[in-house]
Amino acid sequence: QVHMVESGGSLVQPGGSLRVSCAATGQIFGPIHMAWYRQAPGKEREWVAGLYANGQTKYGDSVKGRFTVSRDAAKSTTVYLQMNGLTPEDTAVYYCKVPWRGHDIWGQGIQVTVSS
Repeated sequence: QVHMVESGGSLVQPGGSLRVSCAATGQIFGPIHMAWYRQAPGKEREWVAGLYANGQTKYGDSVKGRFTVSRDAAKSTTVYLQMNGLTPEDTAVYYCKVPWRGHDIWGQGIQVTVSS
C-alpha cells in the first residue's frame, strides 16, 4: 500500500513563509508526479501546484510567483511546497495527491493558517 504523509503546517503571520512537505511511503518509487491542493472553509478544493515526473512544474494563478514546488534531492518520493508572501487568503487545509497505478492517493491534509 501507498500512503502520503504531510507535515509542516503551522500558523504564520501575513507576509511570512512556510514550507510543507509530503512524503510517499510504501510500494512506490520516484520520481513521482505530485499535486498540491487546498481547501478553505466554505470553499471547494482548489488545485495549487503540480510537479511532474519529468520535473516540469505548474501553478495556479492565485499562487504563481509566490509558491514553489520541488522534489527532495535525495528522496524522489518526497515533495515540498515552499510558500512565500503568505496572505490570509492562503489559509486552508493543504493536501498532496499522487496518481499511482490507476488510483489517486491523498494525504491526510495539514492546516496552514495565515493570521496576525
